[in-house]
Amino acid sequence: MTNPVALAFEGAEGNRLAADLWDGRGHPVIFLHGGGQTRRAWDNTARRVAAAGMRAITVDQRGHGESEWVKSGNYTFADFAEDAVAIVRQVAATHHAAPSLVGASLGGLAALAAETRSGPLLESLVLVDITPQMDPEGVARIQGFMGERMEDGFATLEEAADAIARYLPHRKRPSSYDGLRKNLRRDPDGRYRWHWDPAFIKSPRNIDTGARELMEELIANLPNLHLPVLLVRGMQSELVHEDQARAFVSRAPAASYVDVGGAGHMVAGDRNDVFCNAILDFLSDEAAA
Repeated sequence: MTNPVALAFEGAEGNRLAADLWDGRGHPVIFLHGGGQTRRAWDNTARRVAAAGMRAITVDQRGHGESEWVKSGNYTFADFAEDAVAIVRQVAATHHAAPSLVGASLGGLAALAAETRSGPLLESLVLVDITPQMDPEGVARIQGFMGERMEDGFATLEEAADAIARYLPHRKRPSSYDGLRKNLRRDPDGRYRWHWDPAFIKSPRNIDTGARELMEELIANLPNLHLPVLLVRGMQSELVHEDQARAFVSRAPAASYVDVGGAGHMVAGDRNDVFCNAILDFLSDEAAA
């Protein structure tokens, strides 16, 4: 299949969450993007997952993409986790099966918190370059890039592309701006700004609020995480080092991890072919088990 079907879910605060279904008619697999991204980051992956006979469901998380900006300003990891619980339960009710979930960065931590706090919910979990232990300098670099042009925006798509090229010098610059256009909104003043709510960073309940305490909680709960988990780490990741990946796998009873060479933190974007092969092998093995 080539064209997804638009969906919508209801989040924990009654907030509307935009989504797409890439329908391969089989096992449901939810995809949650990283902070500052949209569901479009998964398009190539979702197409392959659907072609393999699964139902790929890509979701714009609260305040991102076409999903609602929450009036409460609640953008903590715990809030994203509560949305994840709501999404998983709605998918399970529709498809009469516990779904699998693939979560990158913010999406992975939201899924991990959802499962450890409210589970069992999932059949299996793929974490994309994220564990509760992260390099603080890497976190600061990512958030710095997100916040740098948050309010001023960009005069042109080329200007935005230049900023990304400086941030991700290892990634080949695309020949078209079509993909970039999906991650930006054009405001009434004519400038392009990232397709997410600035309250994600600026709100009194922003993404950093309570983050350290939640990470400590997640680490403590890993020995009780018995569902199959695959950690896919970018070998050049600035966020998750090899020793942190090994520590995660040692604590979670049914976890394993793979490295993707030539990829940084944005694994699915850097090496989508290798990334897809890794998660399809994992999802297929779990479906056959």
